[in-house]
Amino acid sequence: MFRQHCLNQNPKSSHALAAYSLLVFLLFSQSWPSIMADEKVAKPHTWQEAFQILGLSWNSDGTLKREIQIPMVDATPSVTDPKTPPVALSTDIQLSPKSKAYVRLYIPVNPPTDTKLPLIIYLHGGDFVLFSASTVIFHEFCNNIASQFPAVVVSVEYRLAPENRLPAAFDDALNAIFWVKNQASYSGGRDPWLDYADFSRVFLLGSSAGANIVYHTALRALDFDLRPIRIRGILLNQPFFGGVSRTPSELRLIEDPYVPLYMCDVLWILVLPSYANRDHEFCNPISGGSYLGRVPRLPRVFVKVDEGDPLVDRTTQLVQLLVGYGVPVVYQYNRGGFHGIELQNKTAAQSLYNDMKNFVYSTRVTDDEDSRASY
Repeated sequence: MFRQHCLNQNPKSSHALAAYSLLVFLLFSQSWPSIMADEKVAKPHTWQEAFQILGLSWNSDGTLKREIQIPMVDATPSVTDPKTPPVALSTDIQLSPKSKAYVRLYIPVNPPTDTKLPLIIYLHGGDFVLFSASTVIFHEFCNNIASQFPAVVVSVEYRLAPENRLPAAFDDALNAIFWVKNQASYSGGRDPWLDYADFSRVFLLGSSAGANIVYHTALRALDFDLRPIRIRGILLNQPFFGGVSRTPSELRLIEDPYVPLYMCDVLWILVLPSYANRDHEFCNPISGGSYLGRVPRLPRVFVKVDEGDPLVDRTTQLVQLLVGYGVPVVYQYNRGGFHGIELQNKTAAQSLYNDMKNFVYSTRVTDDEDSRASY
């Protein structure tokens, strides 16, 4: 179990890891009560709580010092011990000698030689502020996708906020798509692992904040001719969105242990451009903005939500928007559950893998899809 593996690293951090991401944002401001004055919160909260529980602090230059005790792991480019082989193989590829940008590439241990595999571009969770493509929970997630689908997976290392506010993460995701395009066209050569990929069957997948990044990046990518690659679908697992007006699920689960409302508010303060509120299109995709006109051109969309996630109503609103624009949507609504359930519940994780695999392998290339998405 991925989550239990992480908790075992530091028992004192169990509460922090139980709220594996958004708890961090209690830290932002001493003026917390004024931020939440109009909300009926169950109890007051202070940023000092988060510092103590999560081990976060500010550096002297205003950046965050992150001490979350979730291990980061190296890639596994080969089988070193046949008795305990890895689930999948992985390797890190630097995208530019001038930056720290990289992707972690995954393939099955024994990829097929008689057929090409779909290529999944993955954006990890962490609320735009935490974690990495090499964080163990996301590394194992990609291992399982590569082995079970099977697929070639490109996991993107993107810049974090508040040091790099949105749209920096969107830019990094789009650059990863351009890298895949260059690999497909042999521009500057090709990594041999990508010879296993079917560049006509590319999918974008993200969880939580990563799903937000996927949605916006898919809309941005419509402005570009990405041939020879073809993006056939996007997969949104518990996407992280917000808005100024509260939804019933946010109010019903206002003190949720995983994504409580007050922490989400501070998250958006850290993540959004300094001039923006929570109805900015980066946060609230149904509020308008420059992206709405592009929505009808999206390819198929898979959306998974859980009843016990405070963000479920936000996602339902997005699904209604997509359907209203004629976008084909597969909507997986699970009773119970909570935000990030697949990171600590093996049954829920396996169900998610199965549903996503079915979506990817049931997506057929048709003339209608070619005309819809001008990638």
